[in-house]
Amino acid sequence: MGSSGQPDVNQCLSRAVGRLPAGDGRHIAEHLLSHVLGRDRAWLFAHARDPLGADEMARFEALLERRIAGEPVAYLTGRRGFWTLDLAVGPDTLIPRPETELLVELALARLPLEGAPDVADLGTGSGAIALAVASERPQARIVATDASAGALAMAGRNAREHGIGNVRFLQGDWWLPLAGERFDLVASNPPYIAEADPHLEQGDLRHEPMTALASGIDGLDAIRIIVAGAPRHLRAGGWLLLEHGWDQGAAIRELLLQAGLAEVATERDLEARDRVTLGRWPG
Repeated sequence: MGSSGQPDVNQCLSRAVGRLPAGDGRHIAEHLLSHVLGRDRAWLFAHARDPLGADEMARFEALLERRIAGEPVAYLTGRRGFWTLDLAVGPDTLIPRPETELLVELALARLPLEGAPDVADLGTGSGAIALAVASERPQARIVATDASAGALAMAGRNAREHGIGNVRFLQGDWWLPLAGERFDLVASNPPYIAEADPHLEQGDLRHEPMTALASGIDGLDAIRIIVAGAPRHLRAGGWLLLEHGWDQGAAIRELLLQAGLAEVATERDLEARDRVTLGRWPG
């Protein structure tokens, strides 16, 4: 205990670790306490013997209980890092994953450093993909769609926080807000989990919006809609890039080929799993 009778930073963390799942308990405890105190991890080490106030302890305990109950850390802190951005997130949005950065990398590789290409991000959620691309290609004209008003509000907030002004946000399902528009590149991380997949009842997925996770019996309903609309919305030579599950690459390549796209390929993530399938509209 500190001189005030309250536990110090190190004692508070040690007790929390014992209540969290083994493996990443220390990391989670430090992350939550850093959020409560408004300090970084280095500060926690430097001030390990500092006592915590009663209010700080109460707020940390409340977050800890929610995490033990399974709520995602990103929803507890309201933030998640993605690409070079620190994004606001909430229950209306899917939590951005590191593997989605592959989709951003592949998109940027197909967008010129100069000029003003037209880009669409379908089902933008927190705005992660659109804002990451916009931050690297400030001359690009980007439109981001989502059916959820709550998600679009969060994406707009993230754009304002980062001073990104080259993204338009439109509400609507997939292509519906984009009638008559064509693009040089379209990217999407749509829902792609099968509706009966037991993983939807496990871990963080239990708390994320189901409409952003599951799509039909085989998980491909949203992807079928996106692929079917691609020929009407891609310019000649324009690219379509889709994130998907590890076992869906072959099925999605077939969908792209049937829709008339060329140069169809599947790229793998850092764990050597199929992650992004892409194709080019020959026009």
